[in-house]
Amino acid sequence: MLRLVCNSRGFSLIEAVIAMAVTMIAVLAIFSLVAPSWRTSTHSDEMGRAAHILYDHLQREEINIINPCNTVTASVRTPVTVYASGQTDPLAPPLENDIPFSVATTITSVNPSTWRIEVTVTWNDGRRSVADELTVTRQDTFKFGGC
Repeated sequence: MLRLVCNSRGFSLIEAVIAMAVTMIAVLAIFSLVAPSWRTSTHSDEMGRAAHILYDHLQREEINIINPCNTVTASVRTPVTVYASGQTDPLAPPLENDIPFSVATTITSVNPSTWRIEVTVTWNDGRRSVADELTVTRQDTFKFGGC
């Protein structure tokens, strides 16, 4: 008959405690990385939303200036509050955490047919912001069907 060989030694109590300690150190190291990753992903989300709002406002102003039927005046506009959802009012908190962004727009005249648009989007009580500018030239020879 075949006889099975068994190791009757097993694990000692010291080996089990060392294995648990190494496992706990690894788990705590992983947990220490969770909070910074949440902050980073939140910051990335806010930057993406702010960049979208920034370029949306730049495009709207550019379209307004390019159209020769519109009059353009150099101005510093009072900041407006825009929510990430695109709504005038924030969405209900259970649906989405709708962040308010403050958008400041400045239009300066470079010459009679060229304007510079500067847009700054701030959030988090003004501690974070993105900004960009665009120079727009109106070409009056391209009429959009008459004014």
